[in-house]
Amino acid sequence: MASNPVPPDAGARPSPGMILERLARGATRAARITHTEHLPPRIGSHADWPEQIRPEVIDAIRSAGIDRPWAHQARTSEHALRGESVVVATGTASGKSLAYLAPVLSTLLDGSEAPNGRGATALYLAPTKALAADQRRAVRELAAPLGTAVRPAVYDGDTPVEEREWVRQYGNYVLTNPDMLHRGILPAHPRWSSFLRALRYVVIDECHSYRGVFGSHVAQVIRRLRRVCARYGSEPVFLLASATAAKPAEAATRLTGLPVVEITEDTSPRGELVFALWEPPLTELHGEQGAPVRRTATAETADLLTDLAVQGVRTVAFVRSRRGAELIALIAQERLAEVDRSLPGRVAAYRGGYLPEERRALERALHNGDLLGLAATTALELGVDVSGLDAVVIAGYPGTRASLWQQAGRAGRSGQGALAVLVARDDPLDTYLVHHPEALFDQPVESTVLDPDNPYVLAPHLCAAASELPLTEADFALFGPAAAGLMPQLEAANLLRRRARAWHWTRRERAADLTDIRGQGGSPVQVVEEGTGRLLGTVDAAAAHTAVHDGAVHLHQGRTYLVRHLDLADSVALVEEAHPPYSTTARDTTAIAVLETDTEIPWGDGRLCFGSVEVTNQVVSFLRRKLITGEVLGETKLDLPPRTLRTRAVWWTVTEDQLDAARVNPEQLGGALHAAEHASIGMLPLFATCDRWDIGGVSVPLHPDTLLPTVFVYDGHPGGAGFAERAFHTAADWLTATRDAIAACECEAGCPSCIQSPKCGNGNDPLHKRGAIRLLGELLRGVPEQA
Repeated sequence: MASNPVPPDAGARPSPGMILERLARGATRAARITHTEHLPPRIGSHADWPEQIRPEVIDAIRSAGIDRPWAHQARTSEHALRGESVVVATGTASGKSLAYLAPVLSTLLDGSEAPNGRGATALYLAPTKALAADQRRAVRELAAPLGTAVRPAVYDGDTPVEEREWVRQYGNYVLTNPDMLHRGILPAHPRWSSFLRALRYVVIDECHSYRGVFGSHVAQVIRRLRRVCARYGSEPVFLLASATAAKPAEAATRLTGLPVVEITEDTSPRGELVFALWEPPLTELHGEQGAPVRRTATAETADLLTDLAVQGVRTVAFVRSRRGAELIALIAQERLAEVDRSLPGRVAAYRGGYLPEERRALERALHNGDLLGLAATTALELGVDVSGLDAVVIAGYPGTRASLWQQAGRAGRSGQGALAVLVARDDPLDTYLVHHPEALFDQPVESTVLDPDNPYVLAPHLCAAASELPLTEADFALFGPAAAGLMPQLEAANLLRRRARAWHWTRRERAADLTDIRGQGGSPVQVVEEGTGRLLGTVDAAAAHTAVHDGAVHLHQGRTYLVRHLDLADSVALVEEAHPPYSTTARDTTAIAVLETDTEIPWGDGRLCFGSVEVTNQVVSFLRRKLITGEVLGETKLDLPPRTLRTRAVWWTVTEDQLDAARVNPEQLGGALHAAEHASIGMLPLFATCDRWDIGGVSVPLHPDTLLPTVFVYDGHPGGAGFAERAFHTAADWLTATRDAIAACECEAGCPSCIQSPKCGNGNDPLHKRGAIRLLGELLRGVPEQA
């Protein structure tokens, strides 16, 4: 760590190469950089605004310092003004917001001059509250010269009740999120009738984030919006913005149900980006089954954030978990206090679950430069304009290349050079990537995976649609081919009732409450301080068993709490402040049953299958691990109820002959299958837009349904999320990369970098590294040529 602090914000900014050179000083530090990628600066290409853009809007844009648009901004505006839905999928900081704001503001200005009515309106959807709040600020600044013609207003769960009526009556650019559209706006559409009647544009920002179950839910919410708009005589144009993505028009069409034009050529300039891959060193410690342990990405990122703050380098460290964000900020603050007592207050944590006023204060402090460093979850990833950042540290591969570039792009947004550092976690995928940089830098970003026809997703939205306006057969085309087949089931469940030619919602409760569109499986669990009754925050229901079980360590705003009791009936976790020298990790057990096999492909004597399964999971204990080192201190049993999940899975089987050919004897079989399962789960995010925590796996030496040794990988969401299906279609490449990753690891018998899993319910026992390599090699020898 640097010993002589550079006064923050003083003097000229150092180049990204110079910042990295300072971080890498010392023999041990330099050895941690496995690869450095230099992305050169790019010159921009201008165009003229379309003639239909009002001159007042062009003048307002010029007042903001933008004389002419980039070519992709002008092209996006042209399509929007022609009434064509369009997705602009260009790099971070390429001006996507202005591409859709120019036509929207021009149309709102036209509408303000209408002799009757309220004029045109527009709706903006963001995946996070932070992004909506940031966009309102940006729109207010840009549209200030237009006076009251543009009235931006946020309408979300944080909007005070007294403001909501004003938004409905007078706001003409309403910024919200899919959750509020689902629960608040569509069920109350008569109160929004004048707004919806005049709705000309729907902006869907950061649309690549709508993937998996969440994306599937949002796709159905958008179809409900289109249906209600048609009831009031409007047919809005959809304007979508995405980070660079594969086949963006295809994904946008799947999301909206409409034909969408794509703009993918990025004509904006870009400053130099230096991107370093960083592998923490091995420690002298040993983990489960005596495996060597690397220094954690959390500890390494905290060191880097500390060093960057000491240099006066404005930095965001992106962390995958809420607890990790809190821990990194806490460690950095403690280390900064040893250098300069003025510095700890300039580093903080930012995550979901904070109270609204806490989030807003942190966003302001980061934006105006009061904060030098922020350890943040992806709650801050999406589009929040934090101009002036010099560096981004990414603690662990975020799951997709799209997210990786999205996070890296948070730095250098004012056009200056920037540094990005990916710090590898001790797991198969991260280890593979830092030693195979071509998998990051020479490959296109992934396609967005979502499945609006998932019956677990579609059914509650049909109920919600029926409660908004009675459903008719004419609506089925809008909701997709599976809609008609679900109606008898919804009638049998007494959720819908057919009267004459339409289906009606029959219950007193709100139909929108049937589902949580984030796929979180119920109401969030409230985290309450036992002694005072103070609400600290919330935890998703699906994560409660693992995150706030009895005895769990819970971090909030830099303070550490112990969970005294998790009350599942009342969705409350009672905690008290404490200072344990450890963290906690839940352990679980899983069983799986095949319900239906949709597709089966011979791989030699083996089989590759895809279909429906039922998974039974139970959290049974938790480990206590030393902070920083991760050393296991002990295990405590838990008594929590099992959970059952019906979902989609990919699985493969092998025969006795294949086991003989792979030289895997019965004593090695369980460990070989288990190791292959762990590694394949770790590698799947390279081939599907998922996180390893979105998927699960089971390996069985003799499964009762297949009667063969079998490895399953399944979607961790009811009805599936499309990840297992993607795994099935890319299985040859996926399992080849899995075998290669295990074989390339330097450990002797298996470690967290290859076959050990942080969420294994069996304590990573048994595992057999060499057996897994031979087994996968034999399986892959049977891959059909067309695969």
